[in-house]
Amino acid sequence: MPEALLHVERLNAFYGDFQALFDLSLDVNEGEIVAIIGANGAGKSTLLKSIVGLVRAQPEAVRFAGQAIGGQRVERIAAMGIALVPEGRRLFASLSVEENLRIGGQMHRPGPWNLEQVYSFFPVLAERRKMPATSLSGGQQQMVAIGRALMSNPRLLLCDELSLGLAPIMVKEIYAQLARVVGTGMAVAIVEQDIGQALKIAARVYGLRTGHVVLSGQSHNLSRQDIAAAYFGD
Repeated sequence: MPEALLHVERLNAFYGDFQALFDLSLDVNEGEIVAIIGANGAGKSTLLKSIVGLVRAQPEAVRFAGQAIGGQRVERIAAMGIALVPEGRRLFASLSVEENLRIGGQMHRPGPWNLEQVYSFFPVLAERRKMPATSLSGGQQQMVAIGRALMSNPRLLLCDELSLGLAPIMVKEIYAQLARVVGTGMAVAIVEQDIGQALKIAARVYGLRTGHVVLSGQSHNLSRQDIAAAYFGD
């Protein structure tokens, strides 16, 4: 079997003396969506931060496209083709929608994603391109955050809590567009509290609890009992 696009093996992560992840292992393959679920404090966001270099990782614990990237600088990891849509969106309040999007393109990685393509996926952003990004609704701001990440033409898109604080109809729209993104060949890993949405879109699921992987499998094979056990224990 070829090596997965993203291969995490025995990853440990710390905040000072506090250990947040324990020998955590998972894979994300080319062109697939993987959901990472778990209760607050399970280690989901720490995992994503470890992958992109915001939390230090051992070099061989994170491999991307066959290369060890653990502990690399954030900019280098981004230039290799990993983009993060952070929890809370983290848009630049002083910049317009279009200016926020253009920041994502500063890596100048080759690929299909540009302003025109982002606007075709999220037409409402084209209509509001000159407005301050943080003046938009929560759902529209999330579209900006996703578009900004896509502008870097990543091979792997990491999404942290896309549905947080959004109306159900907006969550449904964002996930519909995310499915189209994967249709372009991109791999996606989603950290998500909305389990129903995660299971609908993801081929495989990993469940985290207190920094450990306690559940993994194909989405369609997981029962409610499996998921409840992952969240709360047996």
